[in-house]
Amino acid sequence: MTGGLLWSSASRTDVGRVRALNEDACLDQPQRGLWAVADGMGGHTAGDLASGMIVRALGALAISNTLTSFSATARGTLQTVNHQLREEAARRGVRMIGSTVAVLMAKGREFGWLWAGDSRIYLYRDAQFEALTTDHSYVAELQAQGHLSAEAARHHPSQHLITRAVGAADWLDLDEGRIVVRDGDLFLLCSDGLSNEVQVPEMVRALEAGDCQHATDLLVEMALQAGGRDNITAVVVRVDDPAASDRTLVNPAVGR
Repeated sequence: MTGGLLWSSASRTDVGRVRALNEDACLDQPQRGLWAVADGMGGHTAGDLASGMIVRALGALAISNTLTSFSATARGTLQTVNHQLREEAARRGVRMIGSTVAVLMAKGREFGWLWAGDSRIYLYRDAQFEALTTDHSYVAELQAQGHLSAEAARHHPSQHLITRAVGAADWLDLDEGRIVVRDGDLFLLCSDGLSNEVQVPEMVRALEAGDCQHATDLLVEMALQAGGRDNITAVVVRVDDPAASDRTLVNPAVGR
């Protein structure tokens, strides 16, 4: 809690129905205003090592006084992990040990996020569902250029080919964003094992009751029922402002 706001959250990760190893990892620290999802790159050596290193390093972050410094510290930490993964890959004689990352940070009435790869962050506000991240992937680039429809992208043979990741290059290129939050805002962080299996209307259905634990459980179960072809991770974060004068109106879809 800070600036009069309350943050609550829940998280769940599952190996899915096909993979033998869960290479996803997540961070769920509402008391520090810090959440993350990392998806170790399938088909590469030690994806679980990469995602685990990312989450452990972020979990040890010193919490800063401002969102700008918080974000800068997270950037520096992820750059360090990137370097460590490059060194480990060289030591093992493999081309790459890598992972996606999506980080959400809270400070005062602002939330900020950083990401690389195709793990996503969504915002559910006033019954509207919006992606706050864009995938760093070959298929997303084709879509942006108008060469692929959203439906074709879902079934494209190269849909798992990402263009940025922690450990993929000597310098980690992270995108970022920030937003002023409102009472009733819900954030969803997830790996592609969720977003590839669960359609947006189903995600909204899971979130609309405003219960973080219920939402994470329902989202993971939906992905499993859809096939569970990859590891599945969901983190749901809720913002409450006890001082809001229009609490029942800010997000009418959220049950109070």
